[in-house]
Amino acid sequence: MLNLGILAHVDAGKTSLTERLLFECGAISRIGSVDEGTTQTDSDAIERARGITVRSAVACFRDGDRQYNLVDTPGHADFVAEVERALMAVDAVVLVISAPEGVQPQTRTLWHVIQRLRLPTIVFVNKMDCVGAAGMELMGELSGKLGLLPIAMGFPVDPSTPQAGFAPADVSDADVRRQWAECLAENDENILAQLVADQLPGRAELVESLRGQTNAGLVQPVVFGSSITGAGIDGLRSALRELLEPPAGGADLSACVFAIGRNERGERRALVRCFGGVLAERQQVDVHQSDGSPFRGRIRSLDVVAPDGEGDRRLTAGHIASIGGLAKLRIGDRLGIGEAPPQSRQFPPPGLEVAVRPADPMNAPALRAALVALADRDPMIRADSGPDGESVIQLYGHVQQEVLQQTLVEEFGVKALFEPPSIIHLERPTGVGAALEMIGNGFLATVGLRVEPGQGVSYRREVELGALPVAFHDAVEETVRSALSQGRYGWPVVDIEVTMTHCGFWARPFSAARDFRDVTPHVLMQALAQAGTKVYEPMHQFWVEVPEENFGAVVNFLSSHEAEIEACREGMGLWVIEGRLPLRMLAEVRQRLLSLTGGRASWASYADGDKAVAANPPPRRARTDGNPFDRAEYMLFLANR
Repeated sequence: MLNLGILAHVDAGKTSLTERLLFECGAISRIGSVDEGTTQTDSDAIERARGITVRSAVACFRDGDRQYNLVDTPGHADFVAEVERALMAVDAVVLVISAPEGVQPQTRTLWHVIQRLRLPTIVFVNKMDCVGAAGMELMGELSGKLGLLPIAMGFPVDPSTPQAGFAPADVSDADVRRQWAECLAENDENILAQLVADQLPGRAELVESLRGQTNAGLVQPVVFGSSITGAGIDGLRSALRELLEPPAGGADLSACVFAIGRNERGERRALVRCFGGVLAERQQVDVHQSDGSPFRGRIRSLDVVAPDGEGDRRLTAGHIASIGGLAKLRIGDRLGIGEAPPQSRQFPPPGLEVAVRPADPMNAPALRAALVALADRDPMIRADSGPDGESVIQLYGHVQQEVLQQTLVEEFGVKALFEPPSIIHLERPTGVGAALEMIGNGFLATVGLRVEPGQGVSYRREVELGALPVAFHDAVEETVRSALSQGRYGWPVVDIEVTMTHCGFWARPFSAARDFRDVTPHVLMQALAQAGTKVYEPMHQFWVEVPEENFGAVVNFLSSHEAEIEACREGMGLWVIEGRLPLRMLAEVRQRLLSLTGGRASWASYADGDKAVAANPPPRRARTDGNPFDRAEYMLFLANR
């Protein structure tokens, strides 16, 4: 069993490659067309209409005695979070490069993600039959522009013609062995020693070293071909079969949710990858949610992904299954007691938020319900309420907004209007603060909280669990997590540890969970005000390639727009500039770079953390929580609620 992700810049041909692999291995009887909307993985109406993949999809096939679960992922930059979620489930990656275009901006972003997750990668150079297709010169581009250590598994034949083909490398040939050895010697001391002694390693030693270094992510085998004509597909299948090794599974149950959807009957299903242990129908399982809160539930139904419905009702290490019955499951949640899978990570949050209103005010409830339903399948969509009662969602970019707008119309029948987007900032505590609200002073609950810097958002108790009914404890913790969506300046608070220090309730008159939900935001914000917070703005890591004659002007321009230039290097007649840039500057910089270079600049960027805002006072966001920093204003808000 091998779970394989297919990644590429948009239009490089990854969905067509998926179709070709399924066809060549007998999983489908005819090859679907992206243009006609008949592919296996682009089943969504919007995907078929746009000709792009929006959501990850899983297709499986057998090649010999090995089953492959093939994960086709989006290529557009606005859906990079969907790519990262899909990569939680895969063991290795096929990175598709368009032969006519070579390394493209989104290729850089995808390669950064692959490197960060340390995934074994095979490169498939596609579209060799297209006019302008490059051949072996792409090896230098892969090395120079991406920093890969590529090893050619063969050679392109008649590139840029309809007869383009692929000739597998003959490792018994001395020239091929020397080329492989010189590349593998970068990470293999034995091979390096033989080269120094003017000796060529044997075929078996080279293949074994190639296999080991491929699985370690140190080298990247390269196959040339065309998913349309089928050229090079046999070479790709051989590389997958001979070089990639499925990882061993652990004994303890460890599984991860990487997608949420609904089946043909409308039932909510979660796609889960198992890394160890066994998961079965009707089994009770511990779930550790991505926001830090655990729960326990029972699997109602489980279908293992397998060719022709061959799967059973038991999910074992390496396999993927669709499960139902755990309504609270979200993408990124872990099942079982095993350690987190190596690919799991915190997704970079969107940097933009936009207010959404129905075109017809009478459709406001329907719009709200539609956004809640969409948020269930995509954790990056958060249907919060704005200061004027409108819905506020978070986005990565304009194309994602267009897809969402179209989805609302076609799937839910609601036409929505989107306001211009704004930048999302974050707040972090700068010190320690504590506050206490005693029962009887306007609230039927006692709550004391302490806040201090931490990692992520964590909550713990210094009081005994039995000091309150469990429902009251749960109400406080849930409210703490939701209240942190608005800090001192109205922005979400992150990297904070919240500790309950005091608690109390009355039996008569009865305290209720609602009393704890009412008092907690007030206590939390008093503690936060004492601790203090600092506002941070989102940053992007960027690469830009510019002609040599524009290098000085571009560097000066970037520096004047708050770019932190980290590296500059010359290669292949161009200058490559790398650095970080505030997201608020991104659109202007990209547009101006094109005019500065006469349209010859090539740009790529991805979300990369944040930076403290220098402005004083920092930017604020309008509050929607009644302002619990001000007791009188907050009490009036609760009274009028």
